[in-house]
Amino acid sequence: MSDAEAEAGAATGDVSFDREQPWDAELVSLRNILIGLSVIFWAGVMLYTRFYPMPRAQFGVAFLGGILILYIVTELMALSDGGGNGHLLEDLKSAYGPGNRVDAALLSLSAIDVVITTVYMSVNFQALYVERAGRALPHEYVMAAVFSVLMVYLTWRSFGGTFVAVVLLGFGYGYFGMYAPGPLQHGGLGVERILRTVVISVDGFFGFLTQLVAAWIALFLLYAGFLKAYGAFDLIMRLAFRSAKYIDSGIAQTAVLSSAVIGSVNGSQTANAGMTGSFTIPLMKRNGVKPETAGAIEAVASTAGQVLPPVMGAGAFIMASLITGVTYVDVIIAGIIPAAILSITIFVAVHYVAAPQLDDTDASKLLGDKMPRSEFASESLKYGIPLAVLIYKLGVEQVTVGTAALWTTGAMLLTGMLFPVIHSALGDADETVVESLKRTSWETLDGAREGVVVLAPVTIILAAINGVVDILTATGVPTAISLTLLDLSGGVLLVAAILSMIICIILGLGMPTTASYTIVALLVAPTLISQFFLPEFAGHFFVFYAAILAGLTPPIATCVAVACGIAGANFWRSCLEAIKISAPLFILPFTFVYHPEIVSAQFDQVTFISGGFALFGAIAMIHGINYRFVFGDVVTITSRISFFVTGVLAMVYPSRIVQTAAVLVAIAMYVLQSFAGRPNPVGVIKKNLGLSTGGMPGTEQPDRE
Repeated sequence: MSDAEAEAGAATGDVSFDREQPWDAELVSLRNILIGLSVIFWAGVMLYTRFYPMPRAQFGVAFLGGILILYIVTELMALSDGGGNGHLLEDLKSAYGPGNRVDAALLSLSAIDVVITTVYMSVNFQALYVERAGRALPHEYVMAAVFSVLMVYLTWRSFGGTFVAVVLLGFGYGYFGMYAPGPLQHGGLGVERILRTVVISVDGFFGFLTQLVAAWIALFLLYAGFLKAYGAFDLIMRLAFRSAKYIDSGIAQTAVLSSAVIGSVNGSQTANAGMTGSFTIPLMKRNGVKPETAGAIEAVASTAGQVLPPVMGAGAFIMASLITGVTYVDVIIAGIIPAAILSITIFVAVHYVAAPQLDDTDASKLLGDKMPRSEFASESLKYGIPLAVLIYKLGVEQVTVGTAALWTTGAMLLTGMLFPVIHSALGDADETVVESLKRTSWETLDGAREGVVVLAPVTIILAAINGVVDILTATGVPTAISLTLLDLSGGVLLVAAILSMIICIILGLGMPTTASYTIVALLVAPTLISQFFLPEFAGHFFVFYAAILAGLTPPIATCVAVACGIAGANFWRSCLEAIKISAPLFILPFTFVYHPEIVSAQFDQVTFISGGFALFGAIAMIHGINYRFVFGDVVTITSRISFFVTGVLAMVYPSRIVQTAAVLVAIAMYVLQSFAGRPNPVGVIKKNLGLSTGGMPGTEQPDRE
């Protein structure tokens, strides 16, 4: 649905979202060819996940080749005037027409090279991966060079020039390392070694990140595609709107809820802001929220979704693969408390900033077409059963992540198709059983296409990152960064943590969560763990949370940029609003450093006490930054600073005595603020203490907040 359509829907108060109906298109079109290829692709992924018929590295080659072809078809479809919805010949004529010929030609050549390279590497896998490891034939170097250029080009098409600069910088550092300053200097890698590293050795672009996507992440994104195709957004928004009956900021909280739920399986805070923001932002603006505030709320909510279990924006899968001796379930358990802290504080912050701006909206009017309770319950079951399957498979049976994803996706497929058909058979729907089956079948096919649309950019950027990381590893740069960080910090943990956060934010600029976390997990986390003796979970969660801050931190702040683009808001003011709402997110990583038990994956007394202090401190920070004080400027500024400082101390300080004192001071300030903000504070205190003078004229004033 376009932004204009979303705004129109928000303006009328209608929560129903139009879903594309591919069955209205011509039978043979680029769109339907993409759907057919997507079904074949997903069938291959499911077969591999179920039977493991080949080595993971070999499947990674086939997987990357398949998803690149599908991405190229998607791009060709985008070039056609009708978006691939016309007849095939018309689509191709439009895609290769004036203004598109260069792009279409480059995409076509890219497709040819992808087929040649991946087929060659699949057929000769044993020779490349085992028999001739470290050596290659002349024509293989040519093939690798062309494929490397192709990956840079497709990365540019997916993410623009900022990230391509990162990739090229990685290649340049590998080749020109002898000119690097100080400890970053190395002897330089030759062209042949670079090409062997990124392509021929079946590492690099085809390395562990690509293989991880193929084995674990891909099916979760197919699940996300099914959620969208079957209309989960509609139900999520209805659930969110119901909250507006009980809380003043309920309309704004819809963005928090919907963006967090969708963002947890999305893998990119920026993509999520564009997806859910297209209807949450116009809705908030329509009901009185300023554009800058609406954009900031959406950006922060999309960022928060990246840390929410059970998927954590796909970052949980990578963390489980990087930390030795832990399972995916351990990662999810470790992430529950910090995710709860962040979610609660964002909820409070959004209430503070949005409630005064929102109009007095009747929540019932937002639901333009009322859903009967029986249908609402049925829809909840339709999406709830697959989620229950996921939790059961991972938490109770503790199967592999790939197997759990396969079961979850299969359950979503069954419930998504069968529930509407059952409704039609029982006479509860306005369509016949045949019509319902036809509709859900097309929705399923379109869900497969939607899964590919989400998966392709994630795979491309992770493959590119894998190539850069392998080059950097070959140069020894992780050790150099470790020594440099240790030297700059002087061995002081706080200084090292601050420098690490800055590095994480810089390395995460313009990247989705999975890519940014991977880089910092390989380059920064080992230093915190080996040199400063942080537990592995603490080190990895520190860089994970720090990396996603790049989407909110100016001057890049890609997540804010997307959200304020939809809102029509000023970028810098939106960034300021986003930072005010998400302030605890910038402090929470330091809590992992000084209180690592919070992310220890163990729920004991110490963990809950530390989590309680962190939560209270985060709320104190939010209160100090966002609450609308009624005092003069001097007292207001002093109050804000005091709440902020006590909040930081309660969250981070190693000593329980200092944390407790900070909490007590914050409580005292809140009580004092509550009384001092009333017309007759002395009279209010006397009244609450039972010392009222019994209604003497002028001694009591009516209370008001």
